[in-house]
Amino acid sequence: MLRRFTQIATLSLILGTLPHFAWAADPQDPWESFNRKIYSFNKTLDNCCLKPVAKGYRAITPQMVDNGITHFFANLKEPLVALNNGLQGKGLQSANDAGRFVVNTVSSLGFADIAQKIGLEKHEEDFGQTFGKWGSPSGAYLMLPFLGSSNVRDALAKPLDSLVNPRNLVKDNAANIGLFTLEIVDLRADVIPLEKIIEGDEYVLLRDVYIQRRHFLVHDGQVKDTFMDDDEPSTDSSTTAP
Repeated sequence: MLRRFTQIATLSLILGTLPHFAWAADPQDPWESFNRKIYSFNKTLDNCCLKPVAKGYRAITPQMVDNGITHFFANLKEPLVALNNGLQGKGLQSANDAGRFVVNTVSSLGFADIAQKIGLEKHEEDFGQTFGKWGSPSGAYLMLPFLGSSNVRDALAKPLDSLVNPRNLVKDNAANIGLFTLEIVDLRADVIPLEKIIEGDEYVLLRDVYIQRRHFLVHDGQVKDTFMDDDEPSTDSSTTAP
């Protein structure tokens, strides 16, 4: 379930919107009119450029190779995860993440998740989550050109995320751009099967999933399920009949 939740949120980084519906204003999205225009731009760009390339990639790439490429780029994020776990005071998790990077890089250049098989659990951390842990509010929901769903806090953190990426060690500009392009195409290809589950207004669905997922990640999954609380009968002695 968490994997599906993550993939839907990833889709929100790429897809556009249907800007012709009127919806009640969301307090977390005060710039909805502007955001929808950016989302529409992203959608158009995706439909004419990125999605066709991603479909071709899926058609010609064997699943084993596709999985390996996905693992490779996920492994490049491990130093970012390790650093942010350390900044949040989670030393054991930070050591775990550093170990994952070393094990997977040495054993398979990152093309396989050997670390998971030996008990090194995968985590997900970035500077946006760290700022949230330090008490920074998320700010309003924000749709970024090309980059997709974000909020004010995460948008300000993205440049820092980019700095902590081993890909920066590649000094050849053509090779660096090639790796970045492959990562985007692989990411887009992986979420194509999820498009069929999106119904109604894509903008509202993907915005809400992004907001909820970021809240979940910042709080390490320790979130209050108010929906379940509302459904459960009260056990307060002051409201229980004798």
